[in-house]
Order: sequence, then C-alpha cells, then structure tokens
Amino acid sequence: MPSRAMMSAAPMTTPLFLTLKTSSAALALSAMLALTGCNKPAEQSSADNAEAPTKSESAAADTGQTVTIYSSRNEQLIKPLLDEFTKQTGINVDLVTDSSGPLIARLKAEGKNTPADMLLTVDAGNLWQAAQDGLLQPVHSTVLDSNVPAKYRDPDGLWTGLSLRARTIFYDPSKVKPEQLSTYADLADPKWKGKLCLRTSKKVYNQSLVASMIEHLGRDKTEQIVRGWVANLATDVFSDDTNLLEAIAAGQCEVGIANSYYYGRIVDEKPDFPVKIFWANQGTTGTHVNISGAGVTLGAKNPEGAIKLMEWLSSDQAQGLYASADKEFPVKEGIDKSALLKSWGEFKQDDINVQKFGALQTQAIQMMDKAGYK
Repeated sequence: MPSRAMMSAAPMTTPLFLTLKTSSAALALSAMLALTGCNKPAEQSSADNAEAPTKSESAAADTGQTVTIYSSRNEQLIKPLLDEFTKQTGINVDLVTDSSGPLIARLKAEGKNTPADMLLTVDAGNLWQAAQDGLLQPVHSTVLDSNVPAKYRDPDGLWTGLSLRARTIFYDPSKVKPEQLSTYADLADPKWKGKLCLRTSKKVYNQSLVASMIEHLGRDKTEQIVRGWVANLATDVFSDDTNLLEAIAAGQCEVGIANSYYYGRIVDEKPDFPVKIFWANQGTTGTHVNISGAGVTLGAKNPEGAIKLMEWLSSDQAQGLYASADKEFPVKEGIDKSALLKSWGEFKQDDINVQKFGALQTQAIQMMDKAGYK
C-alpha cells in the first residue's frame, strides 16, 4: 500500500459538469451493458435493495454514474442527503456502512481494487489516519476551498470536513448552576469528585479532545487534568454519549462531556429532558469542535462523481440539512442554523486546525492509558 508521502502530488481538477457524449455507438454500448448487467454496483446496502429505484436513480445506473461510499455515518441520518443528491444530479449512490475501523481495514485489504469511490466518516483523527495509510488521493476543488475553511481540510487535499460537532459540558440544572462551570480542565478539580461522567477513552472523540488539550496546554498539564477526571468519576465510563446524558438525567452524576448532536437528538424527542448544555472554555481557547468528512479513495473508479458529491454536501442546501436533520453545525460559514441549535446560544469555537487531532492521537491514547482512563 503506498504511503501518503509516496502518492502523486498532482491534484485532481474538479469537473464543473459531468459531460455525457452521446453517439449511436455509445447508445448501442449502453444498451448492451444494460442487458448484461455489467454496470451493476459492486455492493448495495439493504436500504437500497429494499427500495424501487426512482427515475433519476435508474438513469444514473444506465450511464454508469454510481458513486460507491464506505460510510461510518448513521444511515438514517445521511441517506436523505444522498437521496436528494441523486434526485438533483441523476448520480446514484451505493452506500456501504460499517464502523470507521473496519472500513479503513477493508480499504487497506482491497487496495486499488476497492469498489469504494469515497470514504465518509466521523472525526478528523479517522480521516487523518486514512490519509497516512495511503488510502486517499489528493483533490483540488475551488468549490470545497471556498465552502470549507482551511482549518477543516487536509492541507494536501486528501480529505475535507463536511459538518461540525461540538464536544462540550452537560449538567444537571437541579444540582449545578452554570456559573459553577468553566473549562474542561476545571472538571479535574476535587470539587467535582464523585460527580463526573465520561465516555470511554477508547472512542476517538475523546482522543481528539485530549489531543487538542495537548496542543494547547502541553503534555504534563494535560496528563494532570486527565488524572483529575479519573479521580472525579461518579461511575464507570460509558460506551456512548447517549447513555452518559441519560445518566446525568437520572442523577447518577452531575456533569459530563458529550457531543452536542447526541443531546440534540434526545431533546428533539424529549423537550423536557432534565439536562442542560454549557459551552466550555469560552474564556480561553473556545469549545472543542470536530468534523465529519470525506475523501476520495485511491482506487476510486468514479472520482469525478465522488468530488461532485463532496462539493454538493458542502453546498448551502446540504449544510442546512446537516443542521436541521443531523443536529450538527454547518462547516460552511453563514448557513442558517436550525431553531434547536440557535436555542443553545452562540459560542466561541476552538480555532485549532483539526488535522492536529490525528497527529497527536497516539500521544493522547498513551497518556489516557497511563492516567488510568479506561
């Protein structure tokens, strides 16, 4: 497998339109392919198999314009966006879903023979690792450069952020006043002993948070903070943020750290959910934000279609859908947020370049392990 350093530095030029040249010979060939089924996508998700193709999807299949995605995003959340892309462009999308780790391992094993055109995943650390493993190819797109701030993109064009998720502090308002809260570091103070809930350190979200703290505060100070967190735990670490937030609501702990979109999904169903959000580090570095994002695979068979999809996902329409349906923040500036996101108030975001999360990931993992953070 070629390393990132060994890959061609020559960027790919983004097509403004996918031009179809029509001739009698091409029409004959398309008819023959339709009869033989040669243009059938390499793999289809169960959701795709369960639905009859729309007119636009059928047209996409006839012209071979399928974009195959390896995605770790929740299918119910991302598929409406992909369906809208197909409706508008006639380019079909074949969605293959799994966790980030297995998908990256699959790309390694398949190499240039992979059916995947795009890797769509969460956390800059995962995208950074895929790039380091030589699984992605450089892309030059003036559309992505314009829509996505540089701090949310790989400097070599190997991946781009498509939505933002804030990882911040949540609390039980019956026991904690917002003026008692301030920073991630403050949660290591003994005043929170027996009151703190955390998600496992095995999750990349916490690895990226600690990596950002290493960048801002240095290794020694960050290790002291992580040790303080462990000393203040009210119970064992949680496997996911939803259970953590439910534990705060149940009185099992008083404060915790979680991604804001998990909270948004709960509040959307339970408006009276007895937990409140607090934007961390507003007087210092700003609240930690991470991304979901995508890159074009090294072995992509339809890189032009993958780039077009990435550009569309960074558009005003798609960015608005991320905010309303997924409860995530738009990566593009100037997009109107949903009413729910607005209700949480404006906040200062950490201005760190998210590629640091990947570069410092190994240090963060080793540090958390040393501090006894499971």
